[in-house]
Amino acid sequence: MLRTAVRNVLAHKARLLMTVLAVMLGVAFVSGTLVFTDTLGHAFRNQSAKSYDDVAVAVTTWAERGDEESASIDEATLGKIRALDGVAEATGRVSGFAGVADPDGKLIGDGWSNTGSNFSPGAGGEDAQYAFTEGTGPVRDGQVALDKETASKGRYRVGDPVRVATNGPVKEYTLSGVFTTEDGAVNAGGSLVLFDTEVAQRLYLRPGEFKDVTVTAAAGASDQRLLDAVKPLLPKDAEAKTGAALADEEAEMTENGLKNLNQMLLAFAAIALFVGVFLIANTFTMLIAQRTKELALMRAVGASRRQVKRAVLLEAGVVGLIASVIGLLLGIGLATGLRSAMGMFGGKIPAGPLVVSPTAVLSAFAVGVLITVCAAWLPARRAAKIPPVAAMSSVHAVATTKSLVLRNSIGGVLTLLGSAAVVFGSTQGSDGKVTIGGGAFLALIGVIVLIPLLSRPVIALVRPLLRKLFGVSGKLAAQNAVRNPRRTGATASALAIGLTLVTGISVLGVTLGQAVDKMTTDNIRADYMVSMAGGGSLDESALTALRKADGVAAASPQRAVWLTVGEAGVSASGVTPGDVEKVFDLKTVSGSLSSLKDGEIAVDRKTAESHGWKTGDAVPVTFQDEKKETLKVGALYEGNEFLSPVLVPEDVVDPHESVADIREVWLTMDGGQTDANEQAVVDALGDNPAMSVMDRQGIRDMFGGFVNTALNIMYALLAMALVIAVLGVVNTLAMSVFERQQEIGMLRAIGLDRRKVKRMIRLEAVVISLFGAVVGVALGTFLGWAIGKALSSSIPGYALVIPWDRLALFLVLAGLVGVLASLWPARSGAKLNMLTAIKTE
Repeated sequence: MLRTAVRNVLAHKARLLMTVLAVMLGVAFVSGTLVFTDTLGHAFRNQSAKSYDDVAVAVTTWAERGDEESASIDEATLGKIRALDGVAEATGRVSGFAGVADPDGKLIGDGWSNTGSNFSPGAGGEDAQYAFTEGTGPVRDGQVALDKETASKGRYRVGDPVRVATNGPVKEYTLSGVFTTEDGAVNAGGSLVLFDTEVAQRLYLRPGEFKDVTVTAAAGASDQRLLDAVKPLLPKDAEAKTGAALADEEAEMTENGLKNLNQMLLAFAAIALFVGVFLIANTFTMLIAQRTKELALMRAVGASRRQVKRAVLLEAGVVGLIASVIGLLLGIGLATGLRSAMGMFGGKIPAGPLVVSPTAVLSAFAVGVLITVCAAWLPARRAAKIPPVAAMSSVHAVATTKSLVLRNSIGGVLTLLGSAAVVFGSTQGSDGKVTIGGGAFLALIGVIVLIPLLSRPVIALVRPLLRKLFGVSGKLAAQNAVRNPRRTGATASALAIGLTLVTGISVLGVTLGQAVDKMTTDNIRADYMVSMAGGGSLDESALTALRKADGVAAASPQRAVWLTVGEAGVSASGVTPGDVEKVFDLKTVSGSLSSLKDGEIAVDRKTAESHGWKTGDAVPVTFQDEKKETLKVGALYEGNEFLSPVLVPEDVVDPHESVADIREVWLTMDGGQTDANEQAVVDALGDNPAMSVMDRQGIRDMFGGFVNTALNIMYALLAMALVIAVLGVVNTLAMSVFERQQEIGMLRAIGLDRRKVKRMIRLEAVVISLFGAVVGVALGTFLGWAIGKALSSSIPGYALVIPWDRLALFLVLAGLVGVLASLWPARSGAKLNMLTAIKTE
């Protein structure tokens, strides 16, 4: 039977080609994901270990500039650490945001990964953490050094002036040197600027103080003993760990991050493989139907049902094995390509070998072989049940309507249960997500089971149109599409699954995008928003400069403030009374926002209700400096998504904070948004590359951009499933043409020319594709509505949006898929010799 299985695979190479491709693509997705994440994990673990090679002990504090109470490491403490027995060197570090402008004045790097630190030379004038390729480190005010990548992007050479911005005004420095480093921010695509230590301390902390310390051990000294000796010297909130422990922690964090990426990619690989199951099952079902006489002969000469079933499963195993080998090789190539692509798009990956683990290899073969064998199990079971005499007397075992009754009953029950669960979950808010997920799975399976039943009435609706527009070709195409409901259903199911997911994601994404856009439009009156590109705080000097800028009619910061009320913490925004109403659309519920000028506070309605506050109430609060005040509620307003739930006048906050935490500054301009006004704002900031100036459209794009990005990623990942679905259409048509050779020959003999044969096959493909697309679009819209409904309570301004243009595009693309998928089968059918075809059994 093994020889028979191998012979049958070799005899039907062309017909099994699409199955091999489907399995191969799924295996490539799985193995590529595992190889890619293993390679990244190995590279980052090596980088972590390398960056802590010379670190015996690392000390970390959470000291911040302007927070006098925060613990830091002073020069005296650093001196005591250096004096410990076994310490070769102890280096103090301070760090924070630093952005470098390129020749066009634009920020180099991503903002969040742009950092600045101090150059700390040892006795030999070198800092062991940085290897200089040009020049030297900065040793006085007015000098900086840049990492090699940043210097290259900015086209800077030693001695050139470099414009560097922290969270205050931009300043020009002289480039003293260029260095290489294993710093994580640089490897993430950011930049690193080194200042002289005293300059860095003034910028990021306080003179004479450090945020972190790294300790290098002398030869023979124990890291653990050094750790035990360093700990008693540290301030209360400081944390000390060995370099090995920190390297392990970073490696674990990297693995956790990659695990999430791994799970997401494997989920989409599973979708692609699930779609491939229909193609495999369809292929083996059709092959068995074409080989009924052969199978009957095997039964007649003594083969048992078990042997016939085993032979078919062996064929599937051979196909799965071949596809797994090719898929694994393709997956390794895919992983290599992804790694290179990340480098091309700015993602810097540490150097390291490509890691092909035993897990990746075993997973590739397990997935490929098991999926193929499982998908072929039902066709194999049907093959084993064919009676020898009945099979010898017929070419095909056509499924009857009666045989579909049980299937349709099961499908109907699953669909109803799944739909009910989805609807119920949509009424449960965010707690209903699991219910919706389970219901969606049941509903999808139910619809797939019902698709053969649905195919007849749905395709019957378009039959008159096909006959009218395309004559005999259209009539025959419609009849062929419903001749074998199981085959049509299996082919359409693959497209239906892909388009269900794509449509659901589109409905949800467009709805969320419009909600975000509406939130921006309804809550903002400002013409511009100014913020730090790195997401940090703006210096107060920037707010002062903006208030003096030409054309500024109103300017209010969104200043982060934390209040304690009783035992609970409350987030607040420090704002400018009189101006905050001009930059935000605040709808007053009671009281007046003008009370902010009198030192009173405004509270959003929901927060007031949760605390039992009303206008006129006195609220005792504790500020971050632990000083207490009693603030009067002067107004209640409807919540604004761009402000914290409590508004506090700036002058009330000022006595409690030495440094303001200004997240954004919102501006309303005389004359609104114009090029001149925008330039006035940029000029007021000193053309600072680290500060972002956004108009209303830019604000919409920023808040709504993540939705579009997520949509595009989902579309790209689902593309594999859709490609496999297209292969299914090609495969079904090709094998259908093969088994209908005699019929096509007869049609040619009675006058159907080659052009009409091609049209008949193309129309059949389009009908099947559109049928699957309609089912997928309908189910996807339903699921998109349910998920959006469940999330609506946490989405301000939620309103369901049906993207009719995208849905129409999906249907058009489905029709185009049918046309393209039919090119090869249609050409093969039209080229059949009519006399040879008529003689074919």
